[in-house]
Amino acid sequence: MQFLNGITLLLVYQLVGEITVRLAGVPIPGPVLGMVMLFMTLWIRGKTPESVEQASSALLSHLSLLFVPAGVGMMAHFDRIAEEWVPITLALLLSTVITLVATALIMQVTTRWLVGPLANGEEAGDE
Repeated sequence: MQFLNGITLLLVYQLVGEITVRLAGVPIPGPVLGMVMLFMTLWIRGKTPESVEQASSALLSHLSLLFVPAGVGMMAHFDRIAEEWVPITLALLLSTVITLVATALIMQVTTRWLVGPLANGEEAGDE
């Protein structure tokens, strides 16, 4: 019963995200907005309900099955992918490099911000 309660709650957040996106015309996917809303709710509560934890663990244990539709889609559109392999490859490589650079820069800024005062010999309470 815990699993059903958890999966229902996850689907309700997805539905609320979809409805919000359609009503507000926000240019992001509804499930992403629902996930952000769920994250904010869990962050405010400070803990994850047992039902959500059980449902999410069950979904994560079968995560590989969720990639099957994507693989089928790639095989169904293999001809188009074969025709457009150069732009697809360039987009993948460029987006990977941009992501790596952005992640490295964010990590450096965050590390300086969090560790900076401690690295200068100051204690956490000193100003």
